[in-house]
Amino acid sequence: MSRIKYIQQLKKSYDGLKKGKESLLEKIDEVELAEQVYNSNAIENSTLTLAETEKILLEQSVRREISVRELYEAQNLSNVVTYLNKRSNQKVDLDLMLLLHRFLIGGIKDSIAGRLRKDGEFVRIANHIAPAPDQVEELLTAALDRYNQEVDLNFIEKIALFHLEFERIHPFCDGNGRIGRVLINQQLANLGLPPVIIRNKGKRDYYYPVFEKYQHTQDHRHAEMMTNLLELSVLESLHKRLAYLTSKNITKITEYAESNGLDISNTLAKARRQTIPAFRDKGVWKIGT
Repeated sequence: MSRIKYIQQLKKSYDGLKKGKESLLEKIDEVELAEQVYNSNAIENSTLTLAETEKILLEQSVRREISVRELYEAQNLSNVVTYLNKRSNQKVDLDLMLLLHRFLIGGIKDSIAGRLRKDGEFVRIANHIAPAPDQVEELLTAALDRYNQEVDLNFIEKIALFHLEFERIHPFCDGNGRIGRVLINQQLANLGLPPVIIRNKGKRDYYYPVFEKYQHTQDHRHAEMMTNLLELSVLESLHKRLAYLTSKNITKITEYAESNGLDISNTLAKARRQTIPAFRDKGVWKIGT
């Protein structure tokens, strides 16, 4: 069975099981909030740990000295994610992008918050110089049109291609990566799928290399790696929610392997490939039993 068919099969089960359990799913989203914020900011080189991010979101303070910017980055991104979690059918368009960017950058650099790059505002992503400011709105509109009209790609492929194009365009002076990742989750939510976490740990092996190839070629074939990453992320998110909806116990996968006489390394490899219904909770692989 292909991954996309497996995702569709799991979604069918998820749709049937979640009825009447909306409060449980909301709790999972709330618990995942700090992980969403931590990972997305860490990809952009924030020094905050997951524990510090949790403390900021709960208590608005941490023990060590941190920059005001990092404090705002955590709080603002939390507000963006929370806003979208309450709007599962929010259309992804330019107006939404500008609104989310205002939420994200407000208080950090108000002069650029909630607007596209303008004359003279060029940005570089690694070795790639993003398109000129006067091209940004037209390119974004074209990317949105392709996303809404493309019929030859499945829904994960469409989201992957849009994400690559959004990051290539880099429409804002700052915050492009974080806005791009929350847009992925909004696109998934519009399809009735739960949010995913793009993890900082794999950014140099699985995330950044895709952009480098696509930015120089705009070859749609390079969307395959991003599609693969999103498929695994969606499967993990579905596996987690199905585990909480159906399982009596949630256990660490190492304990699961030991109790069933399985090789731990092999079981962890299956978890990473999502060929078993495993998921991560604060970086620890777990499974429902």
